[in-house]
Amino acid sequence: MAAIVVIVCSIFGILMVWLSVRANARFQHDQTLPLQWLISRSQPLSKTVIRSGPRVFVLGFVPGLAICTLVVIAIGATALTPRPGQGGMLLPSVLFIGGIFVAVYVLHLWLIGQTLRQNRG
Repeated sequence: MAAIVVIVCSIFGILMVWLSVRANARFQHDQTLPLQWLISRSQPLSKTVIRSGPRVFVLGFVPGLAICTLVVIAIGATALTPRPGQGGMLLPSVLFIGGIFVAVYVLHLWLIGQTLRQNRG
């Protein structure tokens, strides 16, 4: 079971890096990218950018956080013994956590694209 968890964690890590490389090619003409937006009740997806950062940092932050989290999970899966009856919960948990990381990162990349498109046009 631990080997499957390590493989799944590796697949999610590779997917995050692949998304980041694609986004870097897509946003290659911009030196800074939006990192954080203003949240308001009147406009849930506000156009006001609160923080921006260098392209490499913005595109590497979420994948870096995801990879660190998945490495800790993979180490825990190989080094720790689950309690009786909880061994079957590990793989669904890894799939859920990895899926959330990918979904949030895809949303972040979409928001970056929308913001840059609005600023240009």
